[in-house]
Amino acid sequence: MPELDNQLKKGILSIIVLKLIAERDMYGYEIIQLLDEISEGYYKLKEGTLYPILYRLEDNGWIENYRVIPEDEKKLPRKYYKITHSGITALKDQIDIWKHFNGITNKVLDI
Repeated sequence: MPELDNQLKKGILSIIVLKLIAERDMYGYEIIQLLDEISEGYYKLKEGTLYPILYRLEDNGWIENYRVIPEDEKKLPRKYYKITHSGITALKDQIDIWKHFNGITNKVLDI
């Protein structure tokens, strides 16, 4: 069943990433680490999976990025992501859709 598991994960990752960014501004690697920790290793994202999601969220106008330059000159600037007003609205809508989908699906599977 790994194929089904991967497809289900793929379908929900945008909502999950948007929700994490709604909690606080974060940079990419931080999102990967936090999601791995919260999900107890279930969601192990690679950069090649996360960044296309972030780009889509930006294209939709749901998040914006900004750079933070560390005081230590030896460290590289980090690109942080923050949710926009339309992102907050979209997140609420997406969560409502997910809850409806999940409820109906569970009802059908519990026949």
